[in-house]
Amino acid sequence: MEPTPEQSPHHAYPDHWEADVVLRDGGTARIRPITTDDAERLVSFYEQVSDESKYYRFFAPYPRLSDRDVHRFTHHDYVDRVGLAVTIGGEFIGTVRYDRIDDTGRPASAPADEAEVAFLVQDAHQGRGVASALLEHIAAVARERGIRRFAAEVLPANNKMIKVFRDGGYTQRRSFEDGSVHLTLDLEPTEKSLAVQRGREQRAEARSVQRLLAPGSVAVIGTGRTPGGVGRTVLRNLLAAGYTGRTYAVNRAFDEGLATLDGVPAHRSLGEIDEQVDLAVIAVPAHRVPEAVADCGEHGVQGLVVLSAGYAERGAEGRELQRELVRQARAYGMRIIGPNAFGIINTAETVRLNASLAPESPARGRIGLFTQSGAIGIALLSGLHRRGAGLSSFISAGNRADVSGNDFLQYSFEDPDTDVALLYLESLGNPRKFTRLARRTAAVKPVVVVKGARHSGTNPPGHAVPVSRIPDTTVSALMRQAGVIRVDTVTEMVDAGLLLAGQPLPAGPRVAILGNSESLGLLTYDACLAEGLRPRPPIDLTTAASPQDFRDALAEALADGTCDAVIVTAIPWVGENGEAETGDGQVLAEALTKAVAGGSAKPVAVVHVEIGGLAEALAAASSTAAPRPRTVTPAAQPRAATTATTATATTARATTAGTPAPQGAAPAPAAPAAPEAATTFEATTGPGATTGPEAATSHEAATSQEATPRPGRIPAYPAAERAVRALAEAVKYAQWRRQAAVPGKIPEFLDDTIDEAGAAALIEAQLATAPDPRGRPLSHDEARELLGHYGIDVRPTLPAPDPDAAVAAAARLGYPVALKTTAPHLRHRADLGGVRLDVADEEALRRAYGELTDLLGKPAELLPVVQAMAPRGVDTVVRASIDAAAGAILSFGLAGAPSELLGDTAHRLVPATDRDAAELIRSIRAAPVLFGWRGSAPVDTAALEELLLRLSRLVDDHPEVVSVALEPVVVAPQGLTVLGASVRLAPPPARSDVGPRRLPNY
Repeated sequence: MEPTPEQSPHHAYPDHWEADVVLRDGGTARIRPITTDDAERLVSFYEQVSDESKYYRFFAPYPRLSDRDVHRFTHHDYVDRVGLAVTIGGEFIGTVRYDRIDDTGRPASAPADEAEVAFLVQDAHQGRGVASALLEHIAAVARERGIRRFAAEVLPANNKMIKVFRDGGYTQRRSFEDGSVHLTLDLEPTEKSLAVQRGREQRAEARSVQRLLAPGSVAVIGTGRTPGGVGRTVLRNLLAAGYTGRTYAVNRAFDEGLATLDGVPAHRSLGEIDEQVDLAVIAVPAHRVPEAVADCGEHGVQGLVVLSAGYAERGAEGRELQRELVRQARAYGMRIIGPNAFGIINTAETVRLNASLAPESPARGRIGLFTQSGAIGIALLSGLHRRGAGLSSFISAGNRADVSGNDFLQYSFEDPDTDVALLYLESLGNPRKFTRLARRTAAVKPVVVVKGARHSGTNPPGHAVPVSRIPDTTVSALMRQAGVIRVDTVTEMVDAGLLLAGQPLPAGPRVAILGNSESLGLLTYDACLAEGLRPRPPIDLTTAASPQDFRDALAEALADGTCDAVIVTAIPWVGENGEAETGDGQVLAEALTKAVAGGSAKPVAVVHVEIGGLAEALAAASSTAAPRPRTVTPAAQPRAATTATTATATTARATTAGTPAPQGAAPAPAAPAAPEAATTFEATTGPGATTGPEAATSHEAATSQEATPRPGRIPAYPAAERAVRALAEAVKYAQWRRQAAVPGKIPEFLDDTIDEAGAAALIEAQLATAPDPRGRPLSHDEARELLGHYGIDVRPTLPAPDPDAAVAAAARLGYPVALKTTAPHLRHRADLGGVRLDVADEEALRRAYGELTDLLGKPAELLPVVQAMAPRGVDTVVRASIDAAAGAILSFGLAGAPSELLGDTAHRLVPATDRDAAELIRSIRAAPVLFGWRGSAPVDTAALEELLLRLSRLVDDHPEVVSVALEPVVVAPQGLTVLGASVRLAPPPARSDVGPRRLPNY
């Protein structure tokens, strides 16, 4: 018989089990433990469940719950009996419950590690992924309480529930007993269950953003009665963009007789609107926002854009208002962009949404833009517009209380209308998740990021997120590892975005330079060398070159197999009358476009000086139409497109504003052209496809890339340095894509030489003796023992508190030896005289000991030690540490003050693969020292890579190892020697990227 709550120990309410989740359709819901106060909610919920669902739950007709049932299902001890509910608007839409059982199936307590589990979801909410989300959360709760398996009895006809268990990814066993299906699930997470969880997370979060960007109807709450003001401005911009859905103006101050405003229906509240409203733009004072949100939630609004200010940017009181705003919206199943947002834009022909304060909607294009700053958003929109670039979508998130850059990456990954994702970020709410999502997205399309607030060490006002303590250089290195194109300024972001959205990826670093100015060509050549490219000598066409000469030279360069990209430099050319022609940029643009149309798919950029109208003409003389259908990943099936004008590859043709369409498919209907984007010409180049002999792509990337080049715009730059920097970023990104084609591996030989269990036992014993939650450092011998379990041999050191002890230690170790101090202020500072090397005998050792103490102080202050000499080599430093926000990081550099002063250290996220280890030691500026610089012998980099992999494995297996420093590591031509090691243990910080999916609470 089941024990009652009075018979079982009762634990405090576990509020850490509460979570907001995004469901399959993009709506939100809250998961929380069921309490004794939920009796009425449970009864109401059960009354709305169909008889069939009740039958599937109880295996018999069960029209209503008895008082005993209600008591049982609302009273839990949160250990052996746990119930969770999914709520929207405070009401239950689904429940799950587990009861711990013994081997006979009877109620039990720990150490029994099996539990019976049962679900019930309202019929109206079935198909939204409610049961799948509940399974993830109840499984995590069960593991926390020591339960390792779930058992479930399911009727054979209950296919939906069987599918929930089958698709969860857990190891399971099934049998048919007594007319029901008996399922047993092992709750230990597997690679498959994690992949399933992340796949569901991606689809749900992408859908939640898609619902915001493509609503069927929009209500502007706070629309002013007179022209001007935020609400009236948004309404005007919606209408000016030609929004295809239904639009409503809402203001409780409207006169009762007011029927329309600016030609759209006017209402005093959402309740007066007879139809469904999908998106609400809230532009009322902060103190009235809760009322507006409640009105939206009660009338089924799916998402909010909150333009109102007065939240976390105002301090602690405003931050609490912001948190309450998010709680209120999520309780109704709504997601929020904002508060303090600038708005959103979607240029898709079927939507044409400009729910922002931007007075002019950008042209339709292939760039997706996310920004956390309204001011930066304005600057980026203006800069892209001036350069003739179009956008697919735009989100200015303001304080980013809910929808974040991570959500935008989820959306961009599968959005068929976006080829390049640009993000301006001032804070990272979940850096681990950002890195994971960025790596996956970068495998199919470029991700360009500008990170603001890089050096302040704090978050901007309004951004209540964890602060990472790692240096900005480390953040940049980790982004690069994930394939992110990290740039420093918004200008560089626009420069890179234009090249990546309009041109194919280069197959390598070889650059051809041609133009009509020798000086400008030389500047471009120098800039290429500075950026690590391999330029060919510039081709000087002379100032007498005509547009036809440019066309011929460009066509020849594109056909040349010895170059991977072309930069065209141009100054005003000399006409037939001997005078400079400065304004005919259209003629040159047309010539270059025709050359690209007939050449191979290589990226082309133009550097121009004082050629009036050239940049604008190039922006117009290339396709900005939407892309044609292409093969994509299963999660990203594009909408069908309709056939439009076609032409041969060698013929210029007219189109309208947007960006390139892939070859071999018809472009979608063109959007109305922006004022400056009139008739245009199309060339057969375009983004996405890496070409040339080195052009390998990952399987995931290849499935989303066209097999043939597609038309694209030729970007123009006013300075050589800007064009070259953008091209260099494209070269590095293309190289990352090629390397990502074959993922790195963790060598199997590590498994044979690692004692994971022994290390775990040692860590547990050491932490048991350290009540301080900050943990404790290990002694030299303890560190040696722990590292030894992972095959990392640290050369022993013996203390030398006096000369006699030093002599005894040397006799034990064998001459020659090293005598060095270990005092904190002298550690690893050979330049201060605290190290004596190659001490050959007792006499030399006593003399060195005396010199050391005479120079630096008493032995008690210096803490001298004796160590056997290691083979000569290059001194290096290997470190691993755990940042609470970013995760475990592996670092490498050369030892010594110069490397430290110059910040010449490379970083990679843990776990590191063989490729990561190889790249790590080669990415520091001083790497040539390891490979035979100036005639020195190359060192054993293979041994160094193995050491990095072993240390990575240690901190990945044992998150309690929060810091390791191996210094120095002497790498010789054969083998290496670890001379010093320090290790710190502590309870591992909570991870935000594992466990059941949940929305963050800032």
